[in-house]
Amino acid sequence: MADFSSIPVLDWSLSQGPQKPLFLSQLRHAIINVGFLYLKNHSVPASLVDKVKDYSPKFFDIPQEKKDKLRMANTPHFLGYSRFGAEVTKGEIDQREQLDFATEYECKYKEGDPEYVKLWGPSQWPDDEDLPGFRATMSEYFDHVATLSYRFLELLSESFGLAPDALSIFLKDPNDLCHRGKVVKYPALVPGSSDQGVGPHFDPGFLTFLLQVSEQPGLQVQNHQGEWIPASPVDGTFVVNIGKGLEAVTKNIALATSHRVLSPPIGSGPRYSVVFFQSISQDVRLSDYHLEFPEEVVAMQKARGDGKADSVNYGEFKTDLSGVANLISRIKSHPDVTEKHYPELFAKYFPNGMPLKASAY
Repeated sequence: MADFSSIPVLDWSLSQGPQKPLFLSQLRHAIINVGFLYLKNHSVPASLVDKVKDYSPKFFDIPQEKKDKLRMANTPHFLGYSRFGAEVTKGEIDQREQLDFATEYECKYKEGDPEYVKLWGPSQWPDDEDLPGFRATMSEYFDHVATLSYRFLELLSESFGLAPDALSIFLKDPNDLCHRGKVVKYPALVPGSSDQGVGPHFDPGFLTFLLQVSEQPGLQVQNHQGEWIPASPVDGTFVVNIGKGLEAVTKNIALATSHRVLSPPIGSGPRYSVVFFQSISQDVRLSDYHLEFPEEVVAMQKARGDGKADSVNYGEFKTDLSGVANLISRIKSHPDVTEKHYPELFAKYFPNGMPLKASAY
């Protein structure tokens, strides 16, 4: 079984010139055998990344009552603010607070539509007088990362021996996608508390682009033997990883890898990060599509084998529509939103009423 003890670093600039074959070879190895990589020299302007890094801590410094006005339960889109300790992963409380937001999008739900259509909609933002420029900066950044994610997916297809547009059927019209993400704060560890910033989990969808804002370590990736490999911040890079949706549609050739975040050490400062989750069309069922891969790509997947993982989630991508899979994961994570906006689904998934803890994993 092929395994890894470090996270590969790929140079995006190689993909734009005569060394593109080298980049594709490195990408194929990273996607099949690791499921994680650092991406340097990417196309998102460094000045914009610096602005995002500057703004990220500032959101958490605004008064608590102003953050609470943005609470996720205000809307059916599962977008908004979550207080510290509001989520649970693998049965333990996550030691973080966060603001979930998305690319600009107006909800298209109308009476009679599937419930999952409600999932996509406008974000909740702090007032500009409280945090001037925050919304504009984060929205501009997300637009740039979305563009990068489309090009990355084309190169990923090529690295597998497929046409560049082989996966575009799952995105359909990029102008009708609501990419999701969050800005997160992980406070430093307090004596006697759990060190679970966020517990072992997989990501949904196709691609995740993570900006590690601060220098605090904590992100760890689980290799095939079950060992936890650090993915510490590397200046000027994104961490890119594969979601369960892409794993499902490639019949496990692309690897979704379990990962977690540990709280920063006692006495250190908090860790901040900004995450972009590439969405795919809500009304596609990934199991309805069959992609043919070259023999050498299939051989690489077979040589890798199946590894160990501490987390299991998003299995619905193998059987249900993408929108259903994503909605179920949100429902399990946020029963307060579900109770208010999806009462029938709340009764289905929480027949005993509001749980003391909720967990998608």
